[in-house]
Amino acid sequence: MDPKIPPLNALKAFEAAARHLSVKLAAEELCVTPGAVSQMLKTLETHLGVRLFERVPRGIYLTDAGRDYLPSIRNAFRQIAEASRRVAASTDAGVLTVSVTPFFASAWLVPRMASFQDAHPEIDLQIVTSSALVDFSRSGVDVAIRHGLGRYSGLRSDRVVTVEMVVVAAPSLVARLGRPKRPADLAHWPQVHDAERKGWSLWFQTNGVDEVRAPRGPSFDDTSLLLKAVMSGQGAGLLPAAMVANEIESGELIQLLDTAQMEDFAYYLVCPAHKQDQPKIAAFREWILGQAQTAHAERSPTVAYR
Repeated sequence: MDPKIPPLNALKAFEAAARHLSVKLAAEELCVTPGAVSQMLKTLETHLGVRLFERVPRGIYLTDAGRDYLPSIRNAFRQIAEASRRVAASTDAGVLTVSVTPFFASAWLVPRMASFQDAHPEIDLQIVTSSALVDFSRSGVDVAIRHGLGRYSGLRSDRVVTVEMVVVAAPSLVARLGRPKRPADLAHWPQVHDAERKGWSLWFQTNGVDEVRAPRGPSFDDTSLLLKAVMSGQGAGLLPAAMVANEIESGELIQLLDTAQMEDFAYYLVCPAHKQDQPKIAAFREWILGQAQTAHAERSPTVAYR
């Protein structure tokens, strides 16, 4: 290593301590002791021959030299991270990591995957199930399939499947409130929401109900948890028809009104806009949209799954 370049651990300690203005918090982030961080900071200051921090009883503060030094060090770490990401991506060129909700993976995606592997034997699919939003910059995920309105800043979003939704509630809640006769009646019911809290508003708009209060009640990013909340009587739920068909048939849930087809409330294939033309991502997009068109033409019942 060039003797003019300070030790990497000391630079990491400096960046963390400068960001937190706390030796203790920097130590927690780096999984070392505060004493170790203090020692690394002293090593760096000795190496540079300049004080980077002022130590006071209640914490630390950057000196003028420290403030001048910080942007360059922070930028250097960003460049290292980006270079590492590019190298890692190039070594995994044949692996496509797809993040998808558990239910949609088992009901829609997995049964169709063999045709993708037949068409693209050079690409290995890695399926990661999650209902949470994806941080593409950190997670290593190439594409995600999520249910919602498909409006994500900085991301390309392609509609895959529009689902048929039904309004359901537990028998105990229906016994207490009575069966609604029209969509507007549900505006006064307790409601259980998806994570985006957009489903009910869109459902009311689709059914011609304009004046509705702001969404209130619990929300869930996992459909199975949303379903359990509805079944326990916490409120009415808006759920995919095929997902709750068995519960409606058994009487565990009551369908309150007719189904609603909301074109914008669908499953979307999402990826960073700057990566949309990568060959493996483009291949997967073309395949899954083709599968969706085929399913729609055949009127497959599985298109309603979530």
